[in-house]
Amino acid sequence: MGTTQLESVPEPKYWHLKTVLSEALDSEFSVGEILPNERDLAARFGVARATLRQALEQLELEGRLQRRRGVGTTVAPPRMGVAVGTDQDVWPGAPDDAWQSVDCTLAAPPAAVATALETGADEPVHIVRRSRVSHGQPVAAELLYIPASSVPDLTAIDAPSGAARARAVLRELQRLELEGQDRAVELGSARADDAKELDRLPGAPVLVVTTRFLAEGRTAALSVATYRADTCRLTFGDTGGVEIHHGPERQAS
Repeated sequence: MGTTQLESVPEPKYWHLKTVLSEALDSEFSVGEILPNERDLAARFGVARATLRQALEQLELEGRLQRRRGVGTTVAPPRMGVAVGTDQDVWPGAPDDAWQSVDCTLAAPPAAVATALETGADEPVHIVRRSRVSHGQPVAAELLYIPASSVPDLTAIDAPSGAARARAVLRELQRLELEGQDRAVELGSARADDAKELDRLPGAPVLVVTTRFLAEGRTAALSVATYRADTCRLTFGDTGGVEIHHGPERQAS
């Protein structure tokens, strides 16, 4: 990994540096290995530390690097395939659901969620918090918003707070006939609470999947799931069998 003359290239310096660093990751580093500190890397490539940080941030966004608390910047493993849907429409909490219930509270949702659910601005809804783990590491956190009208008989259920009540809310939700669901995926930055749950730094790249569950001609529940962009390759449908080859020795799988 030698120094590279960057001044004459037409693209931004950090973009060319990202390409050089990516090639070095393939040839000189192994998964989990800690990179040299920023000062040493910047000196080695003859660039400003600001340029180096831009290149490192881009590589993190692409899933090549991970920033870990108390460790530093390490080489990331290939992204794992994480299914976010199947060919069948099912309610959250259905059999084979990969999510684990963590907690349930009754509170007013964010304004955008209240609009989607067509509830009053200050009308409390059930907020179910769930987490998802794959290969022993947290990969996603979810907030599931369910209006009281979707679970009208919940008050008759003896369910304490916490995970037990979350499971009770989901069981009651499944009494409705699910008419369909739709999803939207967008890139975002981890908020402080999501970052802590996902073992990432605040501001780390995440993929936000918003799912509307439809019943009785309305939005009966709304899920906002935050996935780690550095480790996850989201798949849709039952197979998720699409493979993207990055080179002779690396593929997203």
